[in-house]
Amino acid sequence: MPFVDRKEAGRKLAQRLRYLRGQDVVVLGLPRGGIPVAFEVARALEAPLDVIVVRKLGVPFHPELGMGAIGEGDVRVINDEVMWRAGVGAEELAEVEQRERAELDRRAQLFRGDRARVEVTGRTAVVVDDGIATGSTAAVACQIARAQGATRVILAVPVAAPDALDRLGEVADELVCLEAPEWFVAIGQWYSDFSQTLDAEVMDLLDRAAQARPAPAVSPAADPEVWVRDEEVEVQAGPARLAGHLTVPEAERAEGIAIFAHGSGSSRHSPRNRYVAGIFNRAGLGTLLFDLLAGEEEFDRSNVFDIELLGRRLVEVTAWLRAQPEADGLGIGYFGASTGAAAALWAAAEAPADVAAVVSRGGRPDLAADRLSEVQAPTLLIVGSRDDAIMGLNQQAQALLRCENRLAIVPGATHLFEEEGTLDEAAELARDWFTDHLTPARQPII
Repeated sequence: MPFVDRKEAGRKLAQRLRYLRGQDVVVLGLPRGGIPVAFEVARALEAPLDVIVVRKLGVPFHPELGMGAIGEGDVRVINDEVMWRAGVGAEELAEVEQRERAELDRRAQLFRGDRARVEVTGRTAVVVDDGIATGSTAAVACQIARAQGATRVILAVPVAAPDALDRLGEVADELVCLEAPEWFVAIGQWYSDFSQTLDAEVMDLLDRAAQARPAPAVSPAADPEVWVRDEEVEVQAGPARLAGHLTVPEAERAEGIAIFAHGSGSSRHSPRNRYVAGIFNRAGLGTLLFDLLAGEEEFDRSNVFDIELLGRRLVEVTAWLRAQPEADGLGIGYFGASTGAAAALWAAAEAPADVAAVVSRGGRPDLAADRLSEVQAPTLLIVGSRDDAIMGLNQQAQALLRCENRLAIVPGATHLFEEEGTLDEAAELARDWFTDHLTPARQPII
């Protein structure tokens, strides 16, 4: 396989595009799979990143077969040959377009949120996707970029079908493609890991790009957030070196720092955790996402449920964070999910002076049952209303807590909070709990 995953593909593509560094460039990623690739390109070129939303127009009885695509600004590309061969008429096309236009508008709002579109007028637009099969979506993306005022459009992808590249020469000023295999069947065959990119991951990457490099926006009301530290870190915890990512806002707007303790099978790269971290960051909360287990430790399932091991590591990571000058005086909270919630509660009981608040999302507090009565930090337990087994465990755990506590139930949510809007609600509950309980910890004592 030429590429391990989209992240590696993005880094390789960035190497090919390094001649653009220093130029007036905007990187436009196609969601969802194109955003992880575009993020690496934008970071390497030190260029702003934005999303360029398009929708494929699928043949009614064969939706995977594209007969065209639409994009923002009422731009559309129609493949007359496909329509003719499929026998699709004007009325059927209009019905499909109306449906996809509504979805396009929804996605543009979802991905950008309150951020204004990055201005491309008079600049070079680099349109990036994870690959090209037919080229209809890429074609309309290039046309949208040009309609938005780009003076030059470069289409850049890791892999593409050769015949699609031939057609795209008419809509892009330059094509950059790392692999154009003669025997092309599907984009996914050229990646070892071609798992689905979640909406939450797209939003997280766009947030991270905006925070790292606030871009000039159309709206003058935009107020870029300022960070004194936003970088990958490594923490020594006993014999293990644990990788993490630390984000700390400037002192004047800091509300505290939340340390994330993830659950089984997760990591600091978790799209859900990153999405929640983005919500915390916008509220002035710093975040530290780190891997509780290092290297081959993750392959030993007994480590995943060794709550004392995970809890002690969290205590050591907390001590490291307290020693960082950017964290001086800030209250620290734990945000734990699944088994990570048990580790957070164990650590809060072990070192009560170090933690000001705990939040458990879909957690397993029962795994720390023998330490729950020792927890002093105000604790919020968040559970989905449809997560019956975990609901019962959290109700039992709440009865053992002696500290200030609350059980919050998110309607319609299952264990992973995958239902629309449920992760946002859980994140907002956690954000409010932390801002209420961490802020006083940084006030001067008189």
